[in-house]
Amino acid sequence: MADDMRGVLAAARAGFAVQDEEINRASQRRTLTVVAQRATGLGDIAHTFDLGRRYRLVYVRCHFFGNAGTAAFAISLDSGTGSAYDTTLATVAQAGTDNDVNFMVSALDSAEPSAWTFGADDKTRIDWTNPDSGKITWGLEVGLAVAT
Repeated sequence: MADDMRGVLAAARAGFAVQDEEINRASQRRTLTVVAQRATGLGDIAHTFDLGRRYRLVYVRCHFFGNAGTAAFAISLDSGTGSAYDTTLATVAQAGTDNDVNFMVSALDSAEPSAWTFGADDKTRIDWTNPDSGKITWGLEVGLAVAT
């Protein structure tokens, strides 16, 4: 019985080691191929980002400064298949001055199949309604990586 348990534990450890290596390789690939795209403004955010080929969303960062104010910040799929397939992927309830957005998709969440992988005709859409338009400035950066 004890020998059987040792064998089971050894097999489990070997399986975890393989899984850890796969996660490490996926993380390394992701960091080596990230393309940063940026936008800046004083009004609302209503921007789309893409690579013109199949890609993964890796991160979204947005810094706000100026007058006080917050609003919902949405990350969505603008589907190349049509509006029936558009969907909100994540929302930050209160983004704005003193409430920056720092959103990162983990290596586990980006493994296929993933909601964070976009087709060649898809776009990542970022929306935020400026609660004090013209008085809150924002700087937005989106990290995209070619999907395998």
